[in-house]
Amino acid sequence: MLTENESKPAKAPRAAPSARVRRNGLYTDIADHLREMIQEGELAPGSRILEKDLCEYFDISKTPLREALKVLAVEGLVTHRQHIGYRVAAIDIDEIAAVFEVLHGLEETAGRCLAKRVTEGALHAIERKHQAMVAHHHNGKRAAYFQLNQEIHQMMIDAAQNPVLSSIYAGLMTKIHRARGVANADSARWQESLDEHEAIMAALQAADRSKLPQLMKEHSEHTAVESMKALRATRIE
Repeated sequence: MLTENESKPAKAPRAAPSARVRRNGLYTDIADHLREMIQEGELAPGSRILEKDLCEYFDISKTPLREALKVLAVEGLVTHRQHIGYRVAAIDIDEIAAVFEVLHGLEETAGRCLAKRVTEGALHAIERKHQAMVAHHHNGKRAAYFQLNQEIHQMMIDAAQNPVLSSIYAGLMTKIHRARGVANADSARWQESLDEHEAIMAALQAADRSKLPQLMKEHSEHTAVESMKALRATRIE
C-alpha cells in the first residue's frame, strides 16, 4: 500500500519502476513517476502518502523521495502538513462537474464539425493512434493506453478545424485529467471506454457520419458519470 485512504483501500501498485530510477534515485525521476501515478488515479485523491512504502517501492532513501514530494507540492499535486505528512491533493468535485457539463457540448459540436471537415490524412492518423491504443488495452498497459486516449481526443477535436474549439477543449481537458484517470483505474469502465471509442471510430469512418456528434457527446457523459462516482468514493470527509 503506497497511500492510506480512510474511505477506500488503496489499489495494488503497478509493476516496479525502471532500473534506471532504482539505480540513481534522482528525485526528478521519482517526481515524474509519482506525478504519473497521481494523474492516472493510481494514488487516490486525498489519500495519505506512506513514505516508508514508497521508499521500499522505489528502493530509495527518504531524502530523494521528500525532494520529489516537495516538487509535487509546488505543482499542487500533493499537500503537506506538519506532524501529518503528505497527502495526494484532493480534487474539487464541483469544479470537475462544471467542466464536464461544458465538455459535453464541446464534444457534440466537435462531432458535427469533424463529420464535415475531417481530412483523409487526419482520419488515417487517428486510426493509427487508435489501433496502438487498442493494443495497449489488450496488453494491460494502462498508463500507455491513457496517454494515447488523451492524444486521440485532442486529435479529433483538432481535426474539426476550429482553432477556438481546440484551444478551449485543451484547457478544459487539463483540468479533468486527474478525474478521468481515477475513473479509468476501474477495469470495467476501461473496457466500456474502449468500446465507446470503437463505436466513435466506426462512425468517423462511415460514409454517413450523422451518428458521430451524439456518440462523442455520450462518451463524454459516460466518462463524467464514472469519474464523478469514482471521485466521490475517494473523497475524504
